[in-house]
Amino acid sequence: MTMPFEPRLARRLLALLALLLAPAVATAEPDCRKMSQGADRFSVCTLRADRDEIRLWHSDADGRLYGGFTAIDSALKAEGKRLVFAMNGGMYHEDRSPVGLYLENGVQGGPLVTSDGPGNFGLLPNGVFCIGTRTASVIESRSFAANPPDCRYASQSGPMLVIDGDLHPRFLVNSDSRYIRNGVGVAEDGVTVHFVISDNRVNFHTFGRFFRDVLETPNALYFDGKVSRLFAPSLGRSDTGFPLGPIVGAAVPSDQM
Repeated sequence: MTMPFEPRLARRLLALLALLLAPAVATAEPDCRKMSQGADRFSVCTLRADRDEIRLWHSDADGRLYGGFTAIDSALKAEGKRLVFAMNGGMYHEDRSPVGLYLENGVQGGPLVTSDGPGNFGLLPNGVFCIGTRTASVIESRSFAANPPDCRYASQSGPMLVIDGDLHPRFLVNSDSRYIRNGVGVAEDGVTVHFVISDNRVNFHTFGRFFRDVLETPNALYFDGKVSRLFAPSLGRSDTGFPLGPIVGAAVPSDQM
């Protein structure tokens, strides 16, 4: 016996199909929230590389350093856009030039560095945050060199916080090196990107465990410490300080609320 096709069910199926086939649209604000692990507190902004316009900024077309969130937001006005999230996005030299690989809209501004060295950047393994076409990834630097992915934007930093589900082997549980730190982790789906800044001073082990155990990111990368800053209007934050080097963030059309 053939059952009649319920018109209401048909409408629901068509609506669901339309939703699935609809083009991706950027959201007005990223999902920014406060989270914790034990006594430690973190501010987390989650974006989707298949929906949100995630970018890196360093200098304008005339080579003038942006240095901060206000300058980037002002520059975006010429595009009819506004900044909705940003944080420092990688280490830099005294002249604010990027340390290691830096790609901005396909233009390379620094070379990939795979040798060890002084400081946190040289604490191998380090890695690269890559923003592709509707995807994102955090890749260990030597793996990146062996099989370079197609990145529109990329920033190398170090150390890696989480490598294929494991914490960096050099991290010490009881390390007394504690700073306000920030970094990025990408979920297994390759599109969900978690940007994190600690709200209190933490060591590398604590920071890495937050990405691995709370956010469950298989790979995560340290951006920097001490200079870490966040722009997140939904959290009431627009941190200021000395000029920064690379900055990562997200933009939306100005008329999108």
